[in-house]
Amino acid sequence: MELIDIGANLTHESFDHDRDAMMARARQAGVVQMVVTGASREHSPLALELARAHPGELFATAGVHPHHASEYTSECDAEMRQLHTNAEVVAVGECGLDYFRDFSPRPAQRRAFEMQLQIAVDTGKPLFLHQRDAHADFMAIMRGFRDRIGPAVVHCFTGTREELYDYLDNDWHVGITGWLCDERRGQHLREMVRDIPANRLMVETDSPYLLPRTLRPMPKDRRNEPMFLPHIVEELARDRGEDVAVTAANATATTRAFFRLPTPG
Repeated sequence: MELIDIGANLTHESFDHDRDAMMARARQAGVVQMVVTGASREHSPLALELARAHPGELFATAGVHPHHASEYTSECDAEMRQLHTNAEVVAVGECGLDYFRDFSPRPAQRRAFEMQLQIAVDTGKPLFLHQRDAHADFMAIMRGFRDRIGPAVVHCFTGTREELYDYLDNDWHVGITGWLCDERRGQHLREMVRDIPANRLMVETDSPYLLPRTLRPMPKDRRNEPMFLPHIVEELARDRGEDVAVTAANATATTRAFFRLPTPG
């Protein structure tokens, strides 16, 4: 299998002591490319640095997660726009709304989201989106940009069937993580993933978060990393009633087309 992890938080401090070894383990597991998530004013430039250090293997997004929406000033917007002048930055985001924790006030979240959607309009780049417990406002804002934005992926999908169909009805893509493997919170996804067309489905670890709970043996540090992406794909293929090679090949082809990634080598 050749796989692409569309959402890996490789700038996270937990990787500082073994980032090269972590990447080697990912390669050995068949993860040939990764998109490094830029989710804040601090970490988006770091994601670009990693992508530049590993051309053709790592790529970056640049954006501000709703948790950090309060930092999205006009100066921050200018910084994001500058980052998007770099070819290694392949998507706008992570951006969106998160009303589950409300780490930033909701008006600030909506403003930051709209400003980043405008970057997508202006650059023509795809969107890397986050939505949690904010579906109505999320859809209302997206509808306001519907005819001006390009491709979009709602990453780390954990929502309801209604939410899934709203995304698919708009021709958006869906990212599936190890949440699928969580018997406490992700059981509902096991039926729903059958409904995602192959050309709309992508896979991701969201590492170092969301370690698959069905992984055996479990790593002692409980840190997720890209080498575990094949495990997620195996579970996903089983739930979709597909051969794992089919699920993997389709997800990789879909991802490469979405982010306009080169073929390795």
